[in-house]
Amino acid sequence: MHKPAYLKTQAAINNNKFILKGKVETPDFKILQFSGHPYYIPLFLDNSNIKITGTKEMGEKLKVIGSPSHSEFAHFNSLIEPYQNLFLENPAYDSAAFANAGKICEDFITQNPTSFITPLVLVRYNQIMAGDDIKFEKLFNRLSADVKNTPLASYVKELILEAKKHPVGSIMPEFSQPDTAGNMISLASLKGKYVLIDFWASWCRPCRQENPNVVAAYNKFKDKNFTVFGISLDKAKQAWVSAIKMDNLTWQHVSDLKGWSNEVAQQYQVFSIPQNFLIDPDGKVVAKNLKGASLERVLSKTLQ
Repeated sequence: MHKPAYLKTQAAINNNKFILKGKVETPDFKILQFSGHPYYIPLFLDNSNIKITGTKEMGEKLKVIGSPSHSEFAHFNSLIEPYQNLFLENPAYDSAAFANAGKICEDFITQNPTSFITPLVLVRYNQIMAGDDIKFEKLFNRLSADVKNTPLASYVKELILEAKKHPVGSIMPEFSQPDTAGNMISLASLKGKYVLIDFWASWCRPCRQENPNVVAAYNKFKDKNFTVFGISLDKAKQAWVSAIKMDNLTWQHVSDLKGWSNEVAQQYQVFSIPQNFLIDPDGKVVAKNLKGASLERVLSKTLQ
């Protein structure tokens, strides 16, 4: 999730129904979440009437009708879903599958520069083709002026700025912050290892959903000169420490407990989490924003 700039709204469920009302200046991406349930439903809002049917136990399988933008979003998901399922079934799936998924995203962006869902497709492209920063920016520049002025496009602009701040091949700047016991730990203390610098927070649902993938990668590669260095954007120490224990994150963790004002996050231009940088034993950036299947794929190739 990115640095918040949004208005949260909610509605009570009465007689198995609920109504949310509002307007958006431009079509925008939002999420619908039921209290007490871990999943959420992605929605594109465009001031048309939207009807959602089903039960909250159905999660993302709820039926959404009425929004042209959401229908377009659903169509794109139908194109990418077969590859997404392959990645979930086999994180080390061959590079051709990743290339095909990236090509689907690229073709959609190129063919739909005026579509308001294209910025989200760009985000998906960036997740699949991690590290291709030049191509990422070129694809963004293809978008129409109206699309570039949407909130979601602003988030993509932030991702582009992040990429320029610490490109692949650059040396990551040194830093130190307190660990859970209050001891100052520096990045330099891990020099000589491949390190995944992982920005996250206990309150960040996408981070918590991604943590099992990071745990799996850590357990698989920790004996191959690899480790993880967690940097939390928490403010509450107990929530941070509890999440570390609950998610079984057994590597080194630090935080200055300043939330989005975390000094390392500011230094690294981190506008969204989860976000990570993979650096080599000399501190050089090897890859960025490795999530899900791409994390294990890149580590397998790098540490072979």
